[in-house]
Amino acid sequence: MISLYSQQKIIAGVDEVGRGCIVGPVIAAAVILDPKRPITGLTDSKKISAKKRDVLADTIKRQCIAWSIGRAEASEIDQVNILHASLLAMQRAVKGLSVQPDWLKIDGNQYPDIDCPGETIIQGDLLIAEISAASIIAKVYRDNEMSVLDALYPGYEFVRHKGYPTKFHKEKLIKLGVSEQHRCSFTPVRQML
Repeated sequence: MISLYSQQKIIAGVDEVGRGCIVGPVIAAAVILDPKRPITGLTDSKKISAKKRDVLADTIKRQCIAWSIGRAEASEIDQVNILHASLLAMQRAVKGLSVQPDWLKIDGNQYPDIDCPGETIIQGDLLIAEISAASIIAKVYRDNEMSVLDALYPGYEFVRHKGYPTKFHKEKLIKLGVSEQHRCSFTPVRQML
């Protein structure tokens, strides 16, 4: 894993999770790692178990220079579409950092409207430590939020499918109808309206 922090630049990694879900917010995280406190085991959050993600998220929060969460709600996703909502969540995550970076490393191929130079990197969550850290923080945060939504909207079992359009989730959607947290612009939900 490469860490792209140097004495000249403070680099923040940025990633989002939840784009493919049909319920809940899209969550982005921005992380500035401390080069004096390297963290082993960083990789794409989807490549590691939930238990290991939780441990790594705690380690990242304790050892990094700064981290922040940004989000765009289901209603915003429906208004502006998932791509723009994801970029908005990234923008909010970067703005929320307590230390402003000199350079951004953004996972993917779209750069958000942020007044900070940087670059996009396809599969950055596999290649760049800062982006991997952001991926892990965002995934753990969103999974925890789905547990909250699971309690608020019993029956959908959001904790089981995390909001992704699995067969099980679609069956629950048919049985229970559309909740306030579902993304009405997404096909499986729109078909129910």
